[in-house]
Amino acid sequence: MWAAVIVNTSKKEALKFLPKLICKLDELEIVPVMFESVRNFYYSEKVRYISNSECLITESCDVVITVGGDGTIIHMASHCAEADKPLLGINFGRVGFVATMEPDEISELSKLKDGNYFCEERMMLRISVIGNSFYEEFYAINDAVISRGSLSRMMDLSVYANSQHICDYRADGLIFSTPTGSTAYSLSAGGPVISPDMSCILLTPICPHSLFSRSVLFRDSDVINVRARGTNGFDTEAFLTIDGQKHIHLDDNTEVTIEKCKKSLKLISIKPQNFYTVLNNKLNERG
Repeated sequence: MWAAVIVNTSKKEALKFLPKLICKLDELEIVPVMFESVRNFYYSEKVRYISNSECLITESCDVVITVGGDGTIIHMASHCAEADKPLLGINFGRVGFVATMEPDEISELSKLKDGNYFCEERMMLRISVIGNSFYEEFYAINDAVISRGSLSRMMDLSVYANSQHICDYRADGLIFSTPTGSTAYSLSAGGPVISPDMSCILLTPICPHSLFSRSVLFRDSDVINVRARGTNGFDTEAFLTIDGQKHIHLDDNTEVTIEKCKKSLKLISIKPQNFYTVLNNKLNERG
């Protein structure tokens, strides 16, 4: 069994934990595979280093283990979904809604070798950006956010589902999230919490210019289209942000399509977890 180990090298505690993890994997006869660039931070003869990042996930592993926070998992989610590789996240983040293992539970990794673990299917979004002369496609495990740029002007946003007009918003932006992403930016914007085993698309407005604008829940089969326009004759200067990591400038002629991705992230849990218990504990930690 081979395991791709993805470590967030900006986290000192994650790097300190790495030798312990590698020794445990070696003890279990699981071959750890890492990016060549990690050699500058950590080297071990027990590790296979690979320079081709695509081969690391698609060809060189049976499972992916991330050592970092939820951001590390989010960064790898689309790659794992595309390659149909299950992912186990070891939490070194501040909250860790998506990571399912804490560092002090490393002894539980024996269950990974034995196949004695649970695998959750997490829905992802497929986001298409269509302009006058370009087309781009992205995938999100948490959310796609359309928001204004550095200026403080609001935007007018028109939302359609299955080619039918749904509503118009005047707001700072809109958040389209998966059930997994309902506990991220959407929650901070006043959106509801959705169990991650559900399949739906959540729309939450950001600072809407209305006392009655609330979140909207769409079916997972709905195809949603959004256009953003500037107010009072100004351009939108809007941006599309994917999982807080990719940023795309939108102009008035750009249309964004949000729909359920055909592929999903397989998230490993070594032990059964009750989502609402985890949610309560994490929110208490967040304060």
